[in-house]
Amino acid sequence: MSMFLQIHFLTSYHATLLNRDDAGLAKRIVFGGAPRLRVSSQAQKRHWREWLTRQTELPSGIRSRHIFSRELKRRLVESGIDEEMAHSLIFHLANGIFRAAGEKDAIDKKTLRMNQPIFFGNPEINYMFTLLKEAADLGDEAAAKAHLDARLKSNKQNFTAMVRSAGLQNPVEGLESALFGRFVTSDILSRVDAPVHVAHAFTTHALETEVDFFTVVDDLLQDDETGAAHANDTELGAGIFYGYVAVDVPLLVSNLTGCKSSDWKEADHDAAKEVLNLLIHAIATVSPGAKLGATAPYARAECVVLESGTAQPRSLANAFLRPIRPGANGRHPMEQSVEALGEYLTKLEGMYGKGEEKRVLSTLHPWPRPDETPQPLQTAIDSILESVFGG
Repeated sequence: MSMFLQIHFLTSYHATLLNRDDAGLAKRIVFGGAPRLRVSSQAQKRHWREWLTRQTELPSGIRSRHIFSRELKRRLVESGIDEEMAHSLIFHLANGIFRAAGEKDAIDKKTLRMNQPIFFGNPEINYMFTLLKEAADLGDEAAAKAHLDARLKSNKQNFTAMVRSAGLQNPVEGLESALFGRFVTSDILSRVDAPVHVAHAFTTHALETEVDFFTVVDDLLQDDETGAAHANDTELGAGIFYGYVAVDVPLLVSNLTGCKSSDWKEADHDAAKEVLNLLIHAIATVSPGAKLGATAPYARAECVVLESGTAQPRSLANAFLRPIRPGANGRHPMEQSVEALGEYLTKLEGMYGKGEEKRVLSTLHPWPRPDETPQPLQTAIDSILESVFGG
């Protein structure tokens, strides 16, 4: 049985550069015929996951081309293994894993660098370290390599299946993969489908940016120069952003516990509850901002709408297909945005009926649906999680 958690939020940012394109300009998108400021899903997810991994004891992971050279080799040498032997055994293990997956020359023998960054969960990294340490402790390099070969051949499934068979703490692929997925092109690791789907955030109104010209003065040449030692410019923007996240709850529970997604109701929900509580707080409070020192891009959502149910999720982005006109008739622009969100929701329900089983919200501004009373954010979170998982 399906179950989805949907999170809608409105956050206002002052003069900032939240997300840049390849030319250094603020990212943008045309929506409803009007250009808008935009923050990519990748930028949002990166900041959220960095914050999330600092708030929980659940295993995280590392995305890098240098897992074998800078992580495993360092740990083996620190444990007392000869550096040359550690290097040789690591290449033997990694090359065996990649070759078994049908990939040749995926790791450089001299540097142990992989051809592409791969995300490994810390339980997976720890498992490889254990295998390598067991082999190295045999003392003889030939015997050590034979030991690794035997371990690889004992499990004909992919590497992640080997890790899971060791009974390590879930999620073996790391919290980041359990939330946002892991795409792989071979069988070296199991693909992890993303249960958390994140939309690009965009402004509820038309784009408003300004080019900020700035200069730098050379402190040691102030008596000799009257001009600037350096001059440059950057684009800044301000606005109210609508963001949307949908969570496939059964898949999330499956990724966190290792159970089948069809068995999610019978699984342990503690980790999922903890992660979803933290995720909603991250969405509401963690800013995806660049130029921290120059713009202090810190803001909190002023409206968060949480929905749960078995119906297919749907964004409320079309509430802003016609951009709001900030300050029209002297009205508060955030209140205009909140009102547009609620009114569009009412129209959707008039056409399709109420598909969501539960809706709660927290907002600083008037909500246009009188039968739904805003609550403190944590109260709203507790209520929606109870509707998803039960008391």
